[in-house]
Amino acid sequence: MRNILLAVGRALRSLGRKGVFVHLVWPSVAALVVWMTVAVLSWSTLVDAIVHWIQGWAFVGEWLATTDLGAAATLVVVKIALALAFLPLIYVTAALLVAVFALPMMLEQVAQRDYGDLEQRRGGSNLGSAWNALVAGGLFLLGMLVSLPLWLIPGAGLVASVVLTGWLNQRAFGYDALMLHADREELLRLPRIQKAPMLLLGGGCALLAYVPVVNLVAPAFCGLAFVHFMLEALRRERAERGVTILEPLPAPLARE
Repeated sequence: MRNILLAVGRALRSLGRKGVFVHLVWPSVAALVVWMTVAVLSWSTLVDAIVHWIQGWAFVGEWLATTDLGAAATLVVVKIALALAFLPLIYVTAALLVAVFALPMMLEQVAQRDYGDLEQRRGGSNLGSAWNALVAGGLFLLGMLVSLPLWLIPGAGLVASVVLTGWLNQRAFGYDALMLHADREELLRLPRIQKAPMLLLGGGCALLAYVPVVNLVAPAFCGLAFVHFMLEALRRERAERGVTILEPLPAPLARE
């Protein structure tokens, strides 16, 4: 827990640095515009389709057909569940944009300032980052589809969403945070060693998706926290193995 809090504190400190803050907002704004457009254009169709699907359930469909109160209550629950279901979709879209585009740019700024003593072994690549993000996003959406019935149970859908989003965070951002500094072996080994704290950090960040205003920067802030967490873990792991830590590069001398 101490290492997680340390990473979050450093991420907060990094927000004021030049070239970092701008990447916090635009991924969420882009994702919000996309999914709000989808919601407006398809809301009635989606609600009707879900209600029709529920009416096909054994016993439930018969009960809805015989009571107006049940039908009205079901319609309200479906609309609330559908609105809440859009939140993780907005988050995952923003998270993928962060993983593929924003985080690599923030990584260079943060690593140069805070982790200049770490040798860059470049075990990952931008192509690997994009592929990892697409796989993580695909598995997340599959998990969301499987968990759809849980959204009709108060609270169950929210718990499933947080768990899935926490998994997405550690899968997508764990690779990006290490791709410049870790070699291929470290890139595979370190996430396995840090699996539990990564899931905890990812789950904590997932909760931010449900906090108004804060959710606009939640995906990028989560990526930034993972950069600090994973690079500090790499620094400790190399020190424990007796790997020489580089001296930070000196600032370039001003020309006379």
